[in-house]
Amino acid sequence: MRLWSLHPSFLDRKGILGVWREGLLAQKVLLGKTKGYINHPQLARFRNTEDPVLYIGTYLYFIYIEGANRGYSFDIKKIIKYDTNLRIELTIGQLYFEYKHLLKKLEKRDPQKFNEDIKRKPEPHTLFKLVEGGIEPWEKSAD
Repeated sequence: MRLWSLHPSFLDRKGILGVWREGLLAQKVLLGKTKGYINHPQLARFRNTEDPVLYIGTYLYFIYIEGANRGYSFDIKKIIKYDTNLRIELTIGQLYFEYKHLLKKLEKRDPQKFNEDIKRKPEPHTLFKLVEGGIEPWEKSAD
């Protein structure tokens, strides 16, 4: 499961379809409706909020918007609840870590998107506001 901290405009087709699917799975986990992935480290940032389902729903909402802009037919009714005014802190180190990780994936599977994204400065997903700091402690690949 990869719930990208990058703005969804950086994701290729496979990436945005995957994050939509994985975000819905994360919502299910946070609702207590599945036994799998309950200890997944990327869920920590949502669990550390006052309403994890609301925050993952907000995350999904912005994925939905990007998908709609690209002509995908994601079903907004699958999002339990959302609030577009919410924000979660994200460290600059985490943003750049994920940017480099995504570029490696794109270089292999979508060279055109890679060439577009490598020219861009990484931007966070709309749910996140940037703060100083390194890679987040919940990041599996941080060691």
